[in-house]
Amino acid sequence: MFSILLVDDEKWVRTTLKWTINQLNLPFHISHECENGLEALDWMKQNEIDLIFTDVSMPVMDGLTFIKELRQFKKDQDTIIISVHDEFQFVQHAIRSGVTDYLLKPIEENDLKLCLEKWLDKRKGEEEKREDMMYEDLPTSTIDQVLHYLNNTPLNEITLKEAAERVHMNPSYLSQLFKQQLNKKFVDYLTELRIEEAKRLLLFTSSRFYNTTPC
Repeated sequence: MFSILLVDDEKWVRTTLKWTINQLNLPFHISHECENGLEALDWMKQNEIDLIFTDVSMPVMDGLTFIKELRQFKKDQDTIIISVHDEFQFVQHAIRSGVTDYLLKPIEENDLKLCLEKWLDKRKGEEEKREDMMYEDLPTSTIDQVLHYLNNTPLNEITLKEAAERVHMNPSYLSQLFKQQLNKKFVDYLTELRIEEAKRLLLFTSSRFYNTTPC
């Protein structure tokens, strides 16, 4: 369920909105209600919310000032403006400032439903984009972990199965990913490491032998 904050100085508007949203069978619930922007701003400093509905004209702090102040510490907060027709110039300004959407009073149930469905589609698209970015980064991150394992484990103890377990991956899939990222098979890479290690040990042993040979 997604949480909503209602900000409007008229209790009947908040009550009507709350009742209508509950009737839409959409994944939303009203988490909190505020009578003006200042009250909402104070509440937001201590709480998280998915979506805000705010009126434009309110005492103490109006909706546009509230949105402007809110942007100072919650830059990406999704907000929907509620206004009457003669406030539309303010709505246009709010949209240019990054407001998600707007609804005109009196709010029709169908308009409210379309507005919330539009927000859900937007949210779904953002989540899919984040997941795509995460999966794009996953292969590189995984191979980095495997290389760290190879470089910090005695070579005689290294196996593909153990490497796969370290990154919580199927050995066969890891082998394919390794080949894709490094252009060589896991076993070939490991063999190269072992050859280089053998060369180093041979050189070290030969050097010691040479240095300890009597004249």
